[in-house]
Amino acid sequence: MEAASFVTFGQYLRPNFYFLLLIFLQNGPPIVEGVWPLPQTFTSSIERYPLSPEAFYFEYGSQSAAQQGCSVLDGAFMRYFPLLFPDYTGNGVLRLYGDKPFHLVVTVDRDDCESYPHEDSSERYNLSVSARQASLNAETVWGALRGLETFSQLVYQDDFGSYFVNKTDIADFPRFQFRGILLDTSRHYLPVQTILQTLDAMAYSKFNVFHWHIVDDPSFPYQSRTYPDLSSKGAFHPMTHIYTQSDVRRVISHARLWGIRVLPEFDSPGHTKSWGKGQSDLLTPCYKGSSLSGTFGPVNPILPSTYQFMATLFKEVSLVFPDSHIHLGGDEVNFSCWSSNPDVRAFMKKMGFGVDFTKLEAFYMENIVNITSALNKTAIVWQDVFDYHERIPKDTVLHIWKGNPASYKAELSRMTKAGMKVLLAAPWYINHISYGQDWREYYNVQPLDFPGTEEQKKLVIGGEVCMWGEYVDATNLTPRLWPRASAAAERLWSDEKQTSSVDKAFPRFQDFRCKLVRRGIRAEPLYVGHCKHEYQGR
Repeated sequence: MEAASFVTFGQYLRPNFYFLLLIFLQNGPPIVEGVWPLPQTFTSSIERYPLSPEAFYFEYGSQSAAQQGCSVLDGAFMRYFPLLFPDYTGNGVLRLYGDKPFHLVVTVDRDDCESYPHEDSSERYNLSVSARQASLNAETVWGALRGLETFSQLVYQDDFGSYFVNKTDIADFPRFQFRGILLDTSRHYLPVQTILQTLDAMAYSKFNVFHWHIVDDPSFPYQSRTYPDLSSKGAFHPMTHIYTQSDVRRVISHARLWGIRVLPEFDSPGHTKSWGKGQSDLLTPCYKGSSLSGTFGPVNPILPSTYQFMATLFKEVSLVFPDSHIHLGGDEVNFSCWSSNPDVRAFMKKMGFGVDFTKLEAFYMENIVNITSALNKTAIVWQDVFDYHERIPKDTVLHIWKGNPASYKAELSRMTKAGMKVLLAAPWYINHISYGQDWREYYNVQPLDFPGTEEQKKLVIGGEVCMWGEYVDATNLTPRLWPRASAAAERLWSDEKQTSSVDKAFPRFQDFRCKLVRRGIRAEPLYVGHCKHEYQGR
């Protein structure tokens, strides 16, 4: 039947159609290896099976701990159907035609359907594709989500628009547990819809942590219930450029359905100019000589009221954001204002700090970490905190952002030798742009390439791509972020030895970029060429 329809259709094509068809019949259908990031083990054959959107359905395995009604998987099935069949224009009611439907059976070992992903969540899955059926087995729903993404990338179309999937066996799990994207929503406000689309694209690359650098010097868009003046006076606009409690819940809910943690950052004592607009007496008054200059510096670390305010604010934040971790910042503190203030200098003398302002900052951060620890939150801090205060709690996570490879490798060695968990961000500041294929640099980063024991290297829990917002807003975020961030995604997910060649990765990466474009993500090109389905937006 298929051969007859080919011949009939071929009468209307160029004569070389038959030559191409002969080549196809001799060589068989393609082996699909365009999965990004690359699975740990991946076996695919030329044997392929046709898929029809009207004869395809998802099914819970009979032994699955999660069954119909699981919010995470039910939602994923709805999202992935149009990703599997992007040209399907049916009314959305799936009907089975003929006697050969294809179904994807999903089985999970634990019913964590209504929970949130956390730092120890398993994302391991096994995927097997055979005639009429694919089987996806995972320990958790979060692993099932990663397997669904992989399956969606295995489905392809021939030149006639028919859908196929090849016989495949995959066993997969992430190399690192923490694979993050940082967005800065203070320097430029990002609309909620832009954040939600970023979460979608993160899931396509198997990122699992959204680091929300929500406030900073320029603006305070987070609308606090306890301290509403922080946003009403500190945001760019008190109505249009804020994140309401409803907005925050929407982001967290959307992220959960993709298996993504939301990690909030409230950076202090520096980077807090916007805080002072809505909270008097929080920032340090600066002096010029013996007189007040009228300007303000970092958070004032000598007042009891400062810690009362922080305790109340972080209590609210801990209730709003369910993740077990919170980022406390602690970077780039300018000491000039503190040193100009006579009250601060008197406090330093009283505490025995002398003129070492790193001791004052350590005093402040120790108090803030104690506040969040009392709220059962584990602190993440930028590396500056460890540089001047090596006695911070052992469960604190250190975040490396400074330096060239030699510098951050030395930091990795020093921090892990002290028994601290570490995140690496320094090589993935992709707000920096250059002419050419800079994704190759991000791909070639090896997070464990530093002097240290195997026990030390186990303390590197992952890495993060940072997109700071000085020159980025909703107009250019997506093409600047994607697909460049996805280079780091494969480095953080896949086996190091199997992904050692950037040249071998290039064709897969090009194919993945085209998948992003077809899914509505305006990912910039890697190099010259074209996608079969070019972006046609206005």
